[in-house]
Amino acid sequence: MLTDERRALILDRLRTQGRVLAGDLTAELAVSPDTIRRDLRELDDAGLLRRVHGGALPRHGDARPFAVRARRAPEAKASIARRAAACVSDGQVVVLDGGTTTLEVAHALRDDLRASVITTSPPIALALADHPGLEVTVVGGTLRPNALVTVGATAIEALRMIRADIVFLGVCGLHPEIGVTTEDLEERHVKAAMIEGAAEVVALADHDKLGTAMPVVVAPMRAITQLVTDADVDEDALAPYRALGIEVLRA
Repeated sequence: MLTDERRALILDRLRTQGRVLAGDLTAELAVSPDTIRRDLRELDDAGLLRRVHGGALPRHGDARPFAVRARRAPEAKASIARRAAACVSDGQVVVLDGGTTTLEVAHALRDDLRASVITTSPPIALALADHPGLEVTVVGGTLRPNALVTVGATAIEALRMIRADIVFLGVCGLHPEIGVTTEDLEERHVKAAMIEGAAEVVALADHDKLGTAMPVVVAPMRAITQLVTDADVDEDALAPYRALGIEVLRA
C-alpha cells in the first residue's frame, strides 16, 4: 500500500469510528509501529487529525451528535452496562455521568431497584422517568448540545454537595499512567466534582478506550475503584490497571 493510500485509510477510519488506535492500525495495515507513528505525526502537522497517546482523534474532537455516537459498538456498551448495573444495591445514592454507555446502564437497572439517581444527562433522566422505585434528580446547568450533558458552575456546585455511594463515569480515554481524560474542559470540571464525593467510582470503558488519552486530565487512576470493560480486551492490556489495585470487571 502506498503512503497516500495508507493515510487516506487512516483518515477514513477516523471519520467512521471517531478515533483510531496505533496498535490496531499497525496490525491491520501490516506495517511497523514507527510507520504508523510517522503517519499520525505528519497528518497532525497537516492539521488533519490530533495525535493523542495511543492513537489519534478528530482535530476538533468527536463532535458527532449523541444519537450518532450511540450507534457505535452497541453490543459492547450493552454488555458493559448490564455488568455495571448489577453493582447497584437498594438504598444507594447513584450518580450517572452523561454518555451513551451510562445511558445503557440506566436502561439496565433492574425494575425492582429502589435508589436515588442523580445525573447531568437529560436523556438518562428521561429513560428513568417511569421507573417506579427510583428518585431521579437532574443536575442543572448549561446544556452541551452534542454531548447532551449539563456543565458550568451550577452543575459543579450541586455535585459537590452530593455524597454518592457509587458514580458511573463515562470516559473518553483511560490510561494507567495518565489517568482519566476527556476532550472538554467544562465537562472535566463536572466529572471531577462527581468523583470528589463518591465512595466508589466505576469507570465504563470499552476496549478501544483503554490505553488512550485525551488532552484534558479529569483524575489520576487512583481515583477509580472499579473498571468495567468488554470481553474483547486482552488480559495483558488489563494488567496495568489491576496492578494499581483497581477491580476489573469484564462484561
